[in-house]
Amino acid sequence: MIRFILNEKEISTDLPVGELLLDFIRYHEHLIGTKIGCREGDCGACTTLIGEIKNGELQYHSVTSCLVALGSVQGKHVVTIEGTNMDQLNPLQHAMSEEGATQCGFCTPGFIVSFAGFCLSKKEPCYDNAVASINGNICRCTGYKSIERAAAGVTKLMEGRRGGDAIKFVTMQNILPAYFGSVKQKLNKLLSDTNGSLTEKNADKFLGGGTDLYVQEPEAMSTADIHFLPGNEDLKGIFKQGNKCVIDAASTATDLAESSIFQNYFPGLSGYIKLIASTPIRNIATIGGNLVNASPIGDFTIFFLALDARLVLNDHGQKRELPLRKFYKAYKIIDKKRGEFIEKISFELPGENTLFNFEKVSKRTHLDIAGVNSAISIKTVGQTITSASVSAGGVAPVPCYLSKTSAFLKGKILSEQIIDKTIAIAQSEISPISDARGSEEYKRLLLGQLIKAHFITLFPFLNVKMILEMKEPAN
Repeated sequence: MIRFILNEKEISTDLPVGELLLDFIRYHEHLIGTKIGCREGDCGACTTLIGEIKNGELQYHSVTSCLVALGSVQGKHVVTIEGTNMDQLNPLQHAMSEEGATQCGFCTPGFIVSFAGFCLSKKEPCYDNAVASINGNICRCTGYKSIERAAAGVTKLMEGRRGGDAIKFVTMQNILPAYFGSVKQKLNKLLSDTNGSLTEKNADKFLGGGTDLYVQEPEAMSTADIHFLPGNEDLKGIFKQGNKCVIDAASTATDLAESSIFQNYFPGLSGYIKLIASTPIRNIATIGGNLVNASPIGDFTIFFLALDARLVLNDHGQKRELPLRKFYKAYKIIDKKRGEFIEKISFELPGENTLFNFEKVSKRTHLDIAGVNSAISIKTVGQTITSASVSAGGVAPVPCYLSKTSAFLKGKILSEQIIDKTIAIAQSEISPISDARGSEEYKRLLLGQLIKAHFITLFPFLNVKMILEMKEPAN
């Protein structure tokens, strides 16, 4: 039996755990304010909030309900647009109305729910964070300027909160309904009455966030027996172990972005994260899921390949370890047996003289599937490269660790000339194909440009003009 709170109502249902939250909301509860749009997590029309108790606190995050399994909301609070309604327009709805930020109205509920997530967040209540909260919502009518003005209005509503309890603030200020103030108590009682997550011991599917599985196999997933990995608290954490970072595989992209370890060791992290999915997707997509998906352009796969990450795989308690570089055998074929799942990812933390960079090109600057992506980890003593690891995606059937390119860089003196040679060697290691994301020639060009970007970003003393004017080597 799945038990959770939907707006103000406690739900108990014996529907399949793989049923989509979106379909339950609309077809079983008849709450049709949550819209069906793309069913792939791209448009944000189906955005809901999920609140859960973490470390004794009730925390909310926005999700695209078209990619959320019903079983994954066990013991949680689900908020739809109806759950934000008050006797009059609530202040978020009023801000959208006052600025003319809605036209056809189809996308509007998703925007308002995302704004509600911003108001309930522990993040600084500033304009930039208000805009970031709606980066997963698409509007085809307004041109966004009116919505940005509404975001400014929502930010003004939150001016009085200076690090205090967000839930208490929004209920006291009548920004959201008063019932939010009693949800934590109700969830604690619900959790004490249930067994936590719903996990089938003999499940035929392991589910992280579902952001890929529900796009590829929606019908099969709706009736599958599912092992919910994020429901296991032992699989959610990011911590230091000596000079290594260890990531539990059910940690989300948001967990990584908010990790003090990653923020300290990767100064460019906030810029990298902006290139990887939208806020609602990052809130549910797991690191382990991104790796096991085996996409040739998986962003975190390319990120961790350059860090020489290692995996721990678990098969009913039997564990084995292998390098991520050896995990990918052929297109969508990985070194994982049926019944195994990725339990942990680990890598050596960058030292004082180690620099890292991640680059990505996609049709949209942010929040899109990569055409080509690349990462580099490079260690120097003075101007001598003592070691380097270069990875690239979108240029072969599998995510690539460029071993020859990495080996070439070792021992070289930093100069504009070695970049040209580095690109030439990288071109010999890849085998891109022409597809919807670009021609073979275009992808080769992109990888060369991304390698240039690595060196320009990490070594600003190099002659940028000379690097940019270099001609790409012939294939």
